Amino acid sequence: MAEQQPTFQQAMEITAAWLQQWENEEISDEVLADRIGEMVSSRDGARGFFVVSLAGDSALMDRLPDAVVGQLRAAGSGVVELSVRNLAMSTAMAVAHGRSGDSAQQAGSQRVSSRCSELLRQLEPALVKERLEQLLEATVNNTGADVAFLEKWGYDAEQRVAISKSVYAVADD
Repeated sequence: MAEQQPTFQQAMEITAAWLQQWENEEISDEVLADRIGEMVSSRDGARGFFVVSLAGDSALMDRLPDAVVGQLRAAGSGVVELSVRNLAMSTAMAVAHGRSGDSAQQAGSQRVSSRCSELLRQLEPALVKERLEQLLEATVNNTGADVAFLEKWGYDAEQRVAISKSVYAVADD
């Protein structure tokens, strides 16, 4: 019997419930890790997981248990891809919120960016390096596969510089 993959919306709701159980110590790091491993095996599941875990109030992404890191590493390039995209988007949004004077939203975007950086430091180094180099190519030289991504979201020169700095920061720490 094949399990049905969750929709994006379902993945967000399920993740929120799991994180609450974990915060309340109702489930162990290992049980949570196994559940996350299943969740991130599909694109919508992974997207939903990261929306809730990166932007939410749960401490999971601030103190990732080894078992969770293991599952996220095992998920491979899909998790790296989403983490890099989230790093870029949150960094660019922090710049935009700073311009508009919205310090609360800016702080939230900066928190997501820092969580992404920390996560990327713990994922498979070769995959992370390759993916970050691709993003840098687009932000610095305006070439490569990520140019369309940057243009789709309308990121300007200041945002692209901030994204490139966040990429370098992943490697520096």
